[in-house]
Amino acid sequence: MTALLAMEFGKLGRLVSVRFALVVLALFPILWAYAPGVFDVYGFFIVSGFQVPALSLLSSMAFLLPLLVAITAAELLGLEIQHGTLPTVLLRPVTRSQWLLAKVLVAATVPFLALAWFLITSLAAGAFFGFGEFVGGTGLGRDGLIGVGVMTPGAALGEVLRAYATAAYALVPVALLAVLFAVLFMNAAAGALATLASLIVMELLVVVPALTPYLLTTQLSAYVTPTAGLGWVVALIAFYCAGFAAAAVIVFERKDF
Repeated sequence: MTALLAMEFGKLGRLVSVRFALVVLALFPILWAYAPGVFDVYGFFIVSGFQVPALSLLSSMAFLLPLLVAITAAELLGLEIQHGTLPTVLLRPVTRSQWLLAKVLVAATVPFLALAWFLITSLAAGAFFGFGEFVGGTGLGRDGLIGVGVMTPGAALGEVLRAYATAAYALVPVALLAVLFAVLFMNAAAGALATLASLIVMELLVVVPALTPYLLTTQLSAYVTPTAGLGWVVALIAFYCAGFAAAAVIVFERKDF
């Protein structure tokens, strides 16, 4: 299984979606760090480099990051289908479940890798503003961007790291849902589009208040405004992950090639 995982991780660097995402996630923070209209949108001026990661995350978590994660996760399986190597791969001494489980595990790490890169590029883009003490908030804490006083570098970094880790965790079900749809349709583009369509439908279901706390899209904002205790959010996301992964394995086992 270790060798299989190493092989699947090695394929990540060859995915077009990964290279595209790296470029987008490097340029996006620069836009928010130096855009002249930030005050018009948020009503404040950037005073610290710790605020740039907040603007980057707040403006991309609703659509851009789920899109990039879904495309990359779907392409993990779509790469085999596109090049016609899937039947050959399955002839190796591994079961279908083991092979797809390796895909699932790699897909589950994609959000963490993407958010780690996003955080690094955001901090680099905000270096011009410095990382010392500042008056205000990071935008990722309870007091938002305005804050309630002086924020120390340690406290600011802690808020940013917590928010990015939570955001990455909330994106894992999106990646696994993309893998599930890619298995269902045996096509990377269809898997990514079906995932985005599902997220859009979930967004529309906010008109049903009883469902809102349980929607996957609601958990995408858990990094800044969790609907309940963080423990409950973690458990719900884990439930989504387990369900999508199990469904993908079961469907894949029954596919004919």
